[in-house]
Amino acid sequence: MDPKWAAFDLQDVDRRRREEGGDIWREFLSVPALRTGLYVLPAGSTDPQTPHQEDEVYHVIRGRGRFVADGNDMAVGPGTVLYVAAHVEHRFHSIAEDLEILVFFAR
Repeated sequence: MDPKWAAFDLQDVDRRRREEGGDIWREFLSVPALRTGLYVLPAGSTDPQTPHQEDEVYHVIRGRGRFVADGNDMAVGPGTVLYVAAHVEHRFHSIAEDLEILVFFAR
């Protein structure tokens, strides 16, 4: 997919994610310079991610938990926006309420 523009409904993306097996990651846009997806971590779960090859931005849409990157730990909730450079150790943890996160990977 390499559109000149696109529009997405995150409720529809999440519905399809659940219908297709409930994976925690659902990519819905992939173009040469950018990948975007929905990342969903249930309350009490463990974030299995490892450092990525790309810079990334997280936008927490709903839920509450904590985030650690490069030894810095902070609370996250709706409206939190996080940037993580490529190859930096990071993860969500202490997930108190289901986290729904919009993720942007730069290529």
